[in-house]
Amino acid sequence: MRFPRESEDLAPHDHAERVALFRSEVIGALTRRDLDRGELRAELHTLAQRALRAPGCEHTRCFSVPTLERWFYAYRKGGLAALSPQPRSDRGRGRALTPEQRELLCDIRREHPAASAALILRTLVADGRLTSGAVSAPTIARLFRDAGLDRAAHPRGERTHTRLRWQAERPGALWHGDVCHGPQLVIDGQRRPLRIHALLDDASRFVVALEAHHSEREVDMLGLLVAALRRHGVPDALYLDNGSTYSGDALRVGCERLGITLLHARPYDPEARGKMERFWRTLRAACLDHIGALTSLHDVQVRLGAFLDQHYHHAPHAGLMGQTPAAEWDPSERERRADSLDEDALRRALTVRIRRRVRKDTTISVGGVDYQLDQGFLASRVVTVGYALVGDPSPWVEHDGQRFIARPVDPVANARAPRTRLAEPRDPSRPPVPFDPPGALLDRAAGRPPRHRLPKED
Repeated sequence: MRFPRESEDLAPHDHAERVALFRSEVIGALTRRDLDRGELRAELHTLAQRALRAPGCEHTRCFSVPTLERWFYAYRKGGLAALSPQPRSDRGRGRALTPEQRELLCDIRREHPAASAALILRTLVADGRLTSGAVSAPTIARLFRDAGLDRAAHPRGERTHTRLRWQAERPGALWHGDVCHGPQLVIDGQRRPLRIHALLDDASRFVVALEAHHSEREVDMLGLLVAALRRHGVPDALYLDNGSTYSGDALRVGCERLGITLLHARPYDPEARGKMERFWRTLRAACLDHIGALTSLHDVQVRLGAFLDQHYHHAPHAGLMGQTPAAEWDPSERERRADSLDEDALRRALTVRIRRRVRKDTTISVGGVDYQLDQGFLASRVVTVGYALVGDPSPWVEHDGQRFIARPVDPVANARAPRTRLAEPRDPSRPPVPFDPPGALLDRAAGRPPRHRLPKED
């Protein structure tokens, strides 16, 4: 069967894509291999010796190891698009303009926000302050856009775009996640930070999880998410900001395994997450600003729970047309989604696997804790270490299709433990096995027949 004729025209649409394809053919195979420590460098040195012809070039050339390494990490991170050559950073910026002329153009736009780029250009050329043909109106428009002066309706240069009131189609479809900085706590005479972690359902404004911590790490977010999943089931999507708390690989991989779409808001756009910000405003006014001199996270946590159960969930919400979050959050749907979550599936989804080299004393370090293996033959080998972020945190080692248990190191017990041999000692009653490499070479050089002949086949 032949494909339509349109498929015969499938080809790189420009020179940049041809270059990207060439680079992917050079380095793409390496990105799909599981390389051990040092192998990548060796493979790159081998590639650097090959003469290659790039698109648009008449002669072959070799590419350096740093260049190939840059292609490797760019392709692994961003795919084919990341290998396209980037244009000059000052392209279209009017390189003929002096800094004084650029400042002049921006000052005119600030004082006359309604004037178009073409009008400003014509006026400055007529006044003799710009040379005719030195710069175009689109270039000046790009200069204004980069300076935040492209909208006449916002003369102060505020970056805005059309906003619409939106809402998820049903409870459980989208959860917001964020962290609020509360007042410091004085514990045993020391000041400790207070961070409130929350997950908020978009459609119902119901708070599915709210916890007080001293930090805002990824592990705190994962613990909050696991508690919410066990209690309320799996949402369709999570909507988070771009902080390091919400950008780790564990959260990303865990969401993918559970079928949760992970969404991040645009940087420097807090208005895009207005529902979460409005909840923080309510929480501060009704709770955090009045907690007083508390001395433990437990005291804060019980007050947060009372705020949710006794007020917030049962108070009419303007965004819900006067309905309460508890009324909009369907309890039957919540129970059904929670029952559908399998604990084993949750543990598999939040299982982390990392590569480690076993030390010569058969120990490995995971999370700052040393663990010991009973298999001495694994010493100095690179192995895969797995551990779950929920349930039993004890790690294990996977190697050659087998799984080995790792246990915490006990140096005192090891001082009295017998040492096992890596190989059985030779039986003295058995005759030694003949093995004489120099003698075999000497026999060959002297023309003598081999000392040991293979048995003849029948």
